[in-house]
Amino acid sequence: MSDKSYLDWPFFEDRHRALAAEAEAWARAHLGAVDHGDVDATSRKLVAALGEAGFLGLTGAEDGRLDVRSLCLMREALARHDGLADFAFAMQGLGTGAISLFGTEEQKARWLPETRAGRAIAAFALTEPQSGSDVANSTMTAVSDGDDYILTGEKTWISNGGIADLYTVFARTGEEPGAKGLSCFLVTPDTAGFEVVERLEVMAPHPLARLRFSDVRVPKAALVGQPGAGFRIAMSVLDVFRSTVAAAALGFARCALDEALARVTTRQIGGAALSELQMVQGHIADMALDVDAAALLVYRAAWTKDSGAPRVTREAAMAKLFATDQAQQVIDRAVQLHGGDGVRAGEVVERLYRDIRALRIYEGASDVQRVVIARQTLAAYLRG
Repeated sequence: MSDKSYLDWPFFEDRHRALAAEAEAWARAHLGAVDHGDVDATSRKLVAALGEAGFLGLTGAEDGRLDVRSLCLMREALARHDGLADFAFAMQGLGTGAISLFGTEEQKARWLPETRAGRAIAAFALTEPQSGSDVANSTMTAVSDGDDYILTGEKTWISNGGIADLYTVFARTGEEPGAKGLSCFLVTPDTAGFEVVERLEVMAPHPLARLRFSDVRVPKAALVGQPGAGFRIAMSVLDVFRSTVAAAALGFARCALDEALARVTTRQIGGAALSELQMVQGHIADMALDVDAAALLVYRAAWTKDSGAPRVTREAAMAKLFATDQAQQVIDRAVQLHGGDGVRAGEVVERLYRDIRALRIYEGASDVQRVVIARQTLAAYLRG
């Protein structure tokens, strides 16, 4: 059983503690044997189940106020039990984040009830083949044509690509060069010219795809926010959800620590439990330290955002960098403590070893987070 003492920290209110207990009970009842053989079908089932349980209500808000602590607690609980369930939950929030924060009343009324109920699946289409993390250099275009925009270009590594009912797409409208010339659009996959070019297979199965937009015509009512505000919209959404990536990594790390504790207290060597060895105790100490330090950074960032901070760029970057990098180390130690069983297909720690790696890349790779933290720190110093 994972440590729950952190729920007594002052970051949380009683409603958060109640949510954590509810999420844990639901995950234990529903995520014991998730079938990862058909990822698309399982992802759809998970979204529907999470919607039916009411948890997806946390992923969208008509008033633009998303409770980041609740999102983090949900992702931590789901990730501790199943990485694909965490993914299914997270993408509903990321995919509709632009609507919650910047959408019109009509856009919110059309999509949020559907995504929160699990009846529609959302996707966030930002990354391009040639630009990757350099969003300001995106080349996909959106040309104004009367009452419409015409979208042309490609997106890749798009989560829920191929199964989504709604894509939040960023394209260059050209008001100014670089970051100030991007805009945000809502696109449905039945629109003429939209194509799923390639499904992408990765080490921890998720629905991912490369998308092509060939003169895709959307009405101007599909524009989210103002023309040229796309970069600010994308960064605002990531500012909220980057902390939740850290929370998912924390969930993976907690699971790995639990598995390691169970292993070393029951496995015998030389007539004594592994846990009696000082070297093993050293590994357990390092793992426990990393888990608690990550939790402090994650929930500091979430609490700061919920307390009204307009941006938590520095705090979220610190949380994501530390939690994902250290979760990798915690899981690696858990594999080591399991010996040969640690790399056996089907073992929990083997699955975690594959699950964690992508979190150090998506929504801002670890080295990108270091750049963000450094720039924020330098700017604060220069302001005096």
